[in-house]
Amino acid sequence: MIAVLRTLSQILTAGIAITAFSLLLYALTFNLRHGVMRAFALILVWVVLIFTAESMGGTAAQLWMAEIWQRIEWVGIVFLPAAYFQISDALLATTGKPSQGRRWWMMRLLYLLSALFLFSLAAGWLVGPISAEQLPAPHLQATRLTDVFVLYYLAVMGMSAYNMVRAYRRTVTTTSRRRMGYLLIGSVAPALGSFPFLLFGSQLAARHAGFFWLSALLANLVTGFLLVVMAYAVAFFDAFWPDRVVKVRLFKWIMRGPVTASLALAFTTIVRRAGEMLGTPYSAFVPIVMVGTVVLCEFLITMFAPLGERLLFAEGEDKDLRMVRQLQDRLLTRNDLRQFLELVLAAVCDRLQAAGAYIIALNGTVELVVTVGKSRLSQDLLPDELVQQVLCKDCDMRRFEWGEDLLLPLHDAENGQLLGVLGVTQAANVHLDGTQQQDLDLLARRAAMALRDRHMQKEIFGLLETLAPQVEFIQRLGAASRYDQQDLLREEPALAEEADMVQWVKDALGHYWGGPRLTESPLMRLQSVQAALQEHDGNPSNALRAILRQAIERVRPEGERRFTGEWILYNILEMKFLEGKKVREIAMRLAMSEADLYRKQRVAIEAVTKAIVEMEEQALSQKVGDE
Repeated sequence: MIAVLRTLSQILTAGIAITAFSLLLYALTFNLRHGVMRAFALILVWVVLIFTAESMGGTAAQLWMAEIWQRIEWVGIVFLPAAYFQISDALLATTGKPSQGRRWWMMRLLYLLSALFLFSLAAGWLVGPISAEQLPAPHLQATRLTDVFVLYYLAVMGMSAYNMVRAYRRTVTTTSRRRMGYLLIGSVAPALGSFPFLLFGSQLAARHAGFFWLSALLANLVTGFLLVVMAYAVAFFDAFWPDRVVKVRLFKWIMRGPVTASLALAFTTIVRRAGEMLGTPYSAFVPIVMVGTVVLCEFLITMFAPLGERLLFAEGEDKDLRMVRQLQDRLLTRNDLRQFLELVLAAVCDRLQAAGAYIIALNGTVELVVTVGKSRLSQDLLPDELVQQVLCKDCDMRRFEWGEDLLLPLHDAENGQLLGVLGVTQAANVHLDGTQQQDLDLLARRAAMALRDRHMQKEIFGLLETLAPQVEFIQRLGAASRYDQQDLLREEPALAEEADMVQWVKDALGHYWGGPRLTESPLMRLQSVQAALQEHDGNPSNALRAILRQAIERVRPEGERRFTGEWILYNILEMKFLEGKKVREIAMRLAMSEADLYRKQRVAIEAVTKAIVEMEEQALSQKVGDE
């Protein structure tokens, strides 16, 4: 019985090390910028060290190896109190009680004392040699300095607990108070689970080995659970995502990391120990069980995790979240659109016995060219006269000819907008019977429907792009003010982040002559654009175009336009966005490769963005002066 309890306890010890390491990676991956999370990450470092060394020392075959691992374990124990004081200081600062200097100096003093205890550990003063008596397990002998360290450990943990309670009392909202309570309860586990007296030095444990291993088993269960509770509470600090996102992300992380790894370790250990009892130290079932456990866990997580998310984290928003997930799975991407249009064109060629067919998708300008079979068209080789002819045709015209090709305009069935054109190669003079005519019209409607759906998606995404900065700002305010409501008084930033601005400018320039990324651009909210509305009869698109043009002119060097190095950025902007020339044509004109052109284009767009920022700052300053 003792052997079973000891094995289970050792499995749980290794499981705690795995859990702590996985949570450490989580902390390093996400909101490490916050002081609470950084301090929690340090606690996890020492917990990983303590329980990993404990696990390795408990399975060491030789006494000298067990002593090495237990001394490594003490490295984590030595630094753990200072890390606890650090997280308590960070909690107070988060709740609006920053350090006035005393806690700052105290924290550095504690780390200095930890370093001194580490030196004494290396010198053999903190703990003595390993005990020859191995009941119930090998342990390091205590010294007088050990007693001093225990008093230091208790004192620092007491101060840390006091600071945490102060932080708890400073929270106001129900949610923040509840999570701070979780943090207080969860913090007990690493502190008690790593207490120096739990290092097998008690004579009571030696006399009652069964009770000792049962207590160790239960203590490890509680420690692992409370460690996850602590991580759950800390995960919300400075997290800019909604609560449900944080919960789901942490849930998946724990299930795919600690749970899967711990179960694999447990089953393989049980199989290996059973093999040793049966006289076969190595069993071929060990790797099979390990791989099978991992695969089975991943299968169960994939199958049942969505159900768990809906039950635990939906919070009455199941319908909205389900709609978003379905939208993600059913999006008509550019590649999906191309594949569908290719199928339509293949059907056209089959029904009309044509040598080739093509579709030109339009949205103010040419967005996509799809060809099947023989065709003289491509994205890079598209006659301008064809595009102009299509754009100038009467929207009510069902079909017309372009050379030897038969062209069918593709219209939006609701508003009559021209979405593109379907062309059939060398079919201008081909007589179509009634069935062929019906099939061709049906296929044209299918293509138009796909183009319309794609346009609607882009409009939705444009609205989301416009909405995203405000939503992000609200989320940031909510995250920052969870524990200190003074952050709600923070002013909304006048300008977006630089990366967002560059992307908005790029999108607006790409739709300079019309398109949703111009008409629905977040740049419309700029004060400079609003000021330009009066000069352009209240037309937002023309106002934004004027601002973009002014920004491009700021990039223009002085003097007469030339095709030299200093003019390259302006020439790219002028030819690509204002004149609408193709990439290949621009590259040939500027004597550079297309790859180099794209690199220079990014630099040019960044220069335009910088110019717009300067113009916006001037507009804001003028507005303040007028007021």
